[in-house]
Amino acid sequence: MEKIKMTKKDTNLTTEKAFELFIRKCKVKNLTDKSIVSYQEKLIHFFRFYGENTDIKDITSDTVDDFILWLRDNNKCNDITINSYLRSLRAFLYYCMECNYIEHFKVKLIKAEKKVKETYTDEELERLLKKPDTDNCSFSEYKTWVFENYLIGTGNRISTALDVQIGDINFADGIITLRKTKNRKQQIIPLSKTLADILQEYLEIRGGENDSPLFCNDYGQPASTRTYQQLVQRFNIKRNVNKTSCHLFRHTFAKNWILAGGDMFRLQKILGHSDISVTKEYVAMFGTDLQLDFEKFNPLDRLSGNKNQKIKIG
Repeated sequence: MEKIKMTKKDTNLTTEKAFELFIRKCKVKNLTDKSIVSYQEKLIHFFRFYGENTDIKDITSDTVDDFILWLRDNNKCNDITINSYLRSLRAFLYYCMECNYIEHFKVKLIKAEKKVKETYTDEELERLLKKPDTDNCSFSEYKTWVFENYLIGTGNRISTALDVQIGDINFADGIITLRKTKNRKQQIIPLSKTLADILQEYLEIRGGENDSPLFCNDYGQPASTRTYQQLVQRFNIKRNVNKTSCHLFRHTFAKNWILAGGDMFRLQKILGHSDISVTKEYVAMFGTDLQLDFEKFNPLDRLSGNKNQKIKIG
């Protein structure tokens, strides 16, 4: 009987083959379809630059540097877009390093100036959150109003909000269970009194079983993200608010939480950030908004009773 021999793993691969193995590993790790598609869409730029049939073993840190210059000079990409591509490339290359397809090196993001995040103003929120006349409005308009109240009251992503079922709303304990989130971890977040009142009235009209989607189409069935994006767009424009992004409600929730003195760790849990560093970015993203009532919270101004008095010299 012939003795079984260990076969050595092939480490001399093309970039295309290495990427196929990387996607296979992503599926084994049970990454979401959205994450896998994101890798495919972003890494295609690197393959255009480097070539799919080129040996993976020849990739070095200089290759990554040349890719950055190629994106900047040939594709006119801004720094934030470049970093987005680099994050996906880093995941792919680190996988290749673990498999010994390429030599180990660090893939560093470039320094990028982050733009101030846009949010809804208080005036805009007043227009959007004004309750429609339920005797005359359509169910479509009414549910969109409820949906916007939900987004500003929870800070949920639109995908998370549309996955919430009626049974996930616990009015007795004042909590919402989020079973499907971006990082696939279940969350429990508080249900405010105001939002609870809105949802209770909404469910009297909407009806449905516990396993039915909280936010549905006009026939009570699950609705697509695109459908609700269009509903919000039409609703906002009708109320003279030109901002129409659902994600702005999340930014607005975070900004108002910070300005009201809410602590960072609770905000991290509510927003579902796995890393506190992501939450910390919200402190720096709202520009001059953080200057509002600065003297009210600044300890020097708050504790000084003579701050308006002139100092006499001599």
